[in-house]
This record gives sequence, structure tokens and C-alpha cells, in this order.
Amino acid sequence: MSQSQKTFQLAPDLRICRILNGMWQVAGGHGHINTESAIQEMFSYHDSGLTTWDMADIYGPAEEYIGQFRRRLSKQKGETELALVQALTKFVPNPGPMTRSIVEYYIDKSIHKMNVKTIDVVQFHWWDYNDTSYLDALHHLSKLRDEGKIRHVGLTNFDTERIKIMVEQGFKLISNQVQYSMVDQRPAIKMTPFCEKNDIKLLSYGTLLGGFLSEKYFGKKSQQELSWIH
Repeated sequence: MSQSQKTFQLAPDLRICRILNGMWQVAGGHGHINTESAIQEMFSYHDSGLTTWDMADIYGPAEEYIGQFRRRLSKQKGETELALVQALTKFVPNPGPMTRSIVEYYIDKSIHKMNVKTIDVVQFHWWDYNDTSYLDALHHLSKLRDEGKIRHVGLTNFDTERIKIMVEQGFKLISNQVQYSMVDQRPAIKMTPFCEKNDIKLLSYGTLLGGFLSEKYFGKKSQQELSWIH
């Protein structure tokens, strides 16, 4: 596979790996994680060419991990190697008033934890569509992008109706991260054509259904079969 097949031009100034290193697993509920072991594994991924990291401010120590990894990478291999890393995080605030100071506080916090000057992509998520303060948050995120703290503003798990409202209000969005696979084709109904028309990329998760659409389960008996056997 060529390098161009392994990567994707998300924006004119941002090329990412087609397979992102998702860091949801460190959010909690997946068992104890040894920090030192985790950082060493990050080096293994990086050395394999998987240099794009996807995290969130609510994913436990994910942002701290990428910050530690970046510091060590710079020290061990230099700034040229560090420049190969792309870091995407999510801004997931609780619904409520979204002032400039609130949004900037959390973005500055992520910048500090991640050890970056500019976040490559902030993928914004909002829990309650009935609270339209998400538009205020987007306004402030866009301002922070224009000021250089954020390179691009994206979304996570927004529906087409809300994205349409944002586009109509003039917000420039680079992406929306949603579940999308051969089994779950919901985005293909409305979201894909709308996003294609408005140059918004879809970053999909759950693509292999936790390995279900891979060789992992070839020749394996289903739980129903195992229960019947026993």
C-alpha cells in the first residue's frame, strides 16, 4: 500500500492517517492502564506509521498521554519526527451557557495537557439539542480557530439537521465523526450527501464492529451455539 493510500488529505494543511489511533479505551471501564506501558505502545504505533491520535477531554488521561508521548518523542527523535504527529481531540462540555471564557478555558486546558501550541482538530460534541447554546460554543471555537489555538473545527455525533443549521449560519466545519459501517448505514441516508455537498468529511468509528467484520471471529461459534453445546 502506497503512502497516499495510507493517509488522507483532511484539509489543505492537514494530512492524517486513514486509520486513527482511538484513545477511548483509556477513558475508564476497560481495566487498569499502566501509564508507562501505554506510552511505550504509542511509540510502537508511531513507528508503524500510525501517527494520528483521536481523543477527547472526557477520555480520562488521554490528553495527558499524548502530551507525555510528544515530549518524549521530541527528546528522543527530534522536532522533525514530532511534526509527523497529528492530534485530534473532542470538546464535550455539559449543556448550558457557553461564554467565550468557558470555551477558551477548556481549549487552553487541552492545549496544555496535549503539549501543543495549536490543536489540529477540535471535534465538538453536544448532549442536548434542545439547548441551542451549542451555536454559541461553535461561535467561540471558530474565533479560537481564527486566532490560531485551533487549526480546524469538526463535530462528533451531530445529526444532519443540526449540521444544516450550522452551515446555514456560516460555520466552517471540516468533519463529523459518526458510527458508520457496512452494517450501520444510517449516515448514507441524509448525512453523506449533505456533507459531500458542503465539503465536510466523515470520520467513521465502529467500522469493523469491534472486530466482527474481520478475521477475528472466523470459525468461532456464537454464544448461542456455545450455550446449546453446554
